[in-house]
Amino acid sequence: MAGKFLIAAALVALVRPSVAFAPAAVSSGRFADPAVLSSRRTSLEMSGDGAHVVPSKRSKVARRIGKAAVSFATIALASAGAPPAALAAKKVVEEVVPVVEGTVITVKSGIAIAAAAGIAAKAVFGGSGETKQDFLEAEPYWDQKTVPVNTAKAKAPFVGKVISSKRIVGPKATGETCHIVIDHQGELPYWEGQSFGVVAPGARAKDGKPHSVRLYSIAASRYGDDMSGKTTSLCVRRANYWCPELKADDPAKAGVCSNFLCDTTAGDDVNYWCPELKADDPAKAGVCSNFLCDTTAGDDVQLTGPSGKVMLIPEEDPKTDIIMVATGTGIAPYRAFVRRLFVEKTPAQAAYQGTAWLFLGVANTDALLYDDEWQDVKTNYPDNFRLDYALSREQSNKSGGKMYIQDKVEEYADEVFNRLDAGGHIYFCGLKGMMPGIQDMLKGVCESKDISYDDWLKGLKSKKQWHVEVY
Repeated sequence: MAGKFLIAAALVALVRPSVAFAPAAVSSGRFADPAVLSSRRTSLEMSGDGAHVVPSKRSKVARRIGKAAVSFATIALASAGAPPAALAAKKVVEEVVPVVEGTVITVKSGIAIAAAAGIAAKAVFGGSGETKQDFLEAEPYWDQKTVPVNTAKAKAPFVGKVISSKRIVGPKATGETCHIVIDHQGELPYWEGQSFGVVAPGARAKDGKPHSVRLYSIAASRYGDDMSGKTTSLCVRRANYWCPELKADDPAKAGVCSNFLCDTTAGDDVNYWCPELKADDPAKAGVCSNFLCDTTAGDDVQLTGPSGKVMLIPEEDPKTDIIMVATGTGIAPYRAFVRRLFVEKTPAQAAYQGTAWLFLGVANTDALLYDDEWQDVKTNYPDNFRLDYALSREQSNKSGGKMYIQDKVEEYADEVFNRLDAGGHIYFCGLKGMMPGIQDMLKGVCESKDISYDDWLKGLKSKKQWHVEVY
């Protein structure tokens, strides 16, 4: 609170040195409602706890100029090293613009404001320019006793708003995948490895009832992409049904919720009702993902959860190796893992000394998800982060066939086995079709070492080293 006041006070002081603050406002660390301004173009009315601004005829112009000054301040905040620059800008717009919009600000004044904001930001965020992300941590940070679960229920979902939705694959990718950022206002705290449920709007054609909840693995750390702790992200692939007769996608059989989400996947288990079968037809899935992929900024999204504890990160021992195996949008929880362990200034990031090894299987290079993020982490943490891709339409396995995720993991069979045997954890998220091949590979390694595979796997599960979330 004091930091917020320091930045705002510096901005206002340079806008008008004669600005007067109500004593009550100063002592409480907040401006009077609203802050007091002394200006030729602003008249003042006194109230019991201070003065407030009465906008003049030029208030609209002043408001625009005030927002221009905010731009200067935002640049200063970012240059000062405040990691959540977007959040800082939002706070300035919300709390400082009401102060400056009643006065005229020149470019010269704007530069002065930027300088003041920079100095204030340095004071607030520290000389290093780095802010620690620790306000959503357990005590100690690795303790999983307080994991939030089912804050929002299916009968009373939380209505969040889409902040952004964008396609994140290239033109030659097999299908459309979107990254969707949703504002939950801090009302739905979650941990890395959990899922949110999404309820598509409208009703089911078969019976007129609301659509069922569809689960999507969360693709952001608990702090969100903007580090505010008030947003979440989903990675959603639009699920369409290919019609052999039309030789094209059949929009009548598109998934409601998947298309909803992509137009606003870590779990494309949305079902299409088949009149002939009188049952859900998994070959025609996609309601919720289509809903999501069609969302745009400002759209409402009904969320339930968070749910799940199977995919949580083991953080008590910072030397634990983490092996992450994904197909397609199964990458979602691993983006959360990697951001927490390497990107954000969390206690887990400061402590982690193990190896995080990511395997991702997709069709081709254009279908790679978050590759720029993985490459940055690989460059910055070469001793702690490993990355391997299986591109089924561009690479061949040792037998000359297509390279699937199980084939890529098999290339490192002995090393994967040894890391697990030494206490490492392995995670699987994505299509369940990858599991038989990987399990056969590990079984082969066990046999070569005269170890019972069933007993070995049972041991991993009993120690919670084996994490599976497939569909």
